[in-house]
Amino acid sequence: MLIGALLLLVWLALLLRYPDKVATVSLAAVFGVALIAAGTLWQERRTAQHLAQLELTLRHAPGECPADRPLAAHLHNGSRLPLLELRWRIAAHAPGDSVDLSEDRYDMPHYSTSSPLQPGSDWHACLPLPSLRHGYRAQTLEFHAERLDGRFAD
Repeated sequence: MLIGALLLLVWLALLLRYPDKVATVSLAAVFGVALIAAGTLWQERRTAQHLAQLELTLRHAPGECPADRPLAAHLHNGSRLPLLELRWRIAAHAPGDSVDLSEDRYDMPHYSTSSPLQPGSDWHACLPLPSLRHGYRAQTLEFHAERLDGRFAD
């Protein structure tokens, strides 16, 4: 914070001493930062649009999956671009309730896909359950993916 205040004071002193030169350089710097911000916002909006076209369903399926990974995951890439990487967090809810019943710990696993997924393709996997709060059983809960973060090919 001290460095920022010092830079601001130096900029103000230079602006008072050499107003034409400092104003020109400042406008160029503001224009450059605005271009970078616009590019970043455009890229984030584009990624969010592609993430919205993904369909990720999770269900407790101990009959289909091994005992150590009883959560069946199905991902469909409805986007027009190949999905290179996807990470998410699993939330558990009682039917009709919005309270997340999975324990929120710093070491909680974040799940991810293992390989690129072409447009229109599906990915199936069996995943381990998240840690649940005491007293809740996985058979009675609904599972949802949250905090999707992905990367698409251009």
